Amino acid sequence: MDSQDLAVLTQARDWLNSGHQLLLVTVVKTWGSSPRPVGALLALRDDGRATGSISGGCIEDDLMYRLRKQGMPTKAELVTYGATADEARRLGLPCGGSMQLVIEPMHHASDLEDILYLLNQGKLVARSLNLDTQITSIVETTSEQSTTFKDNILISVYGPRYRLILIGAGQLSQLLANIALSLDFAVTVCDPREEYADLWQVPGSVLRRDMPDDVVIEMQPDQRTAVITLTHDPKLDDLALMEALRSPAFYVAALGSRSNNRERRKRLLAFDVTPDQVANLRGPAGLFIGSKTPSEIAVSIAAELIAVKNGVEATRLFNVNDAKAVLDIAEDTLSSCRT
Repeated sequence: MDSQDLAVLTQARDWLNSGHQLLLVTVVKTWGSSPRPVGALLALRDDGRATGSISGGCIEDDLMYRLRKQGMPTKAELVTYGATADEARRLGLPCGGSMQLVIEPMHHASDLEDILYLLNQGKLVARSLNLDTQITSIVETTSEQSTTFKDNILISVYGPRYRLILIGAGQLSQLLANIALSLDFAVTVCDPREEYADLWQVPGSVLRRDMPDDVVIEMQPDQRTAVITLTHDPKLDDLALMEALRSPAFYVAALGSRSNNRERRKRLLAFDVTPDQVANLRGPAGLFIGSKTPSEIAVSIAAELIAVKNGVEATRLFNVNDAKAVLDIAEDTLSSCRT
């Protein structure tokens, strides 16, 4: 989940504890273009105040209108918006998009208290709501579970933000950290070198001055964690990569040239990192966009990070290593033709 949805749950809990009632609205299905993804949340208080977002504003306005005219519903229900082209145009849904929402009246904060307690422990949480029986339950879950709606049962999955561990506090790290923060990653940068760490200025990030392998071990990367090394110093980068590649981290990457990354892979194999684990290393990090400047390189790396996070097929990616290999082949071919 992103920090916006966590903020919705927290605000909804506080409103309920202060004596208000509210509607918790969850996006459960979308067709075509939709402003917010499945799982997006809106909390609508009994006096019309709202937090969160499920559309560009028109659906929120319609829900407020319903609440004023009809009052608080007595049970959770499924509502479809944009079922017809006319309705989609009226509501401002783009490109013929439509969405289904589960609208749930909430009178007590107990469920939200339990969810927020587990989230503060770093747990992934699944809350089920049966629209037929109106019964809810809350359990810890795994990263394989996602928000689903099937057979009139909504399973909402809430969990910690995605994390990004950056090794090195140089200029590129600062640029990449700012992009990652805008993408709602929780960013930790690690650099034991005083000349770099003392100059770190990225509000919202966490600076660690410990050795990189110690930080990676302590943070226990999971399937919502990415690790990127950016120092060009094997004493720092390789130690962090050894631990990251042995973890379930969904993205592990290293800056550097192709030749540097080939040598890096050899060193990692010598340190008992398995061939399968080394094969998961992405290096040179990033997608090929012809990047030259630090800002462009940061965009390239961030693009690959998000593509992997969102499950884009590898065959649709053109990473730096493969792209430059193709360019080399093309250049050799062209040279042969000229001779």
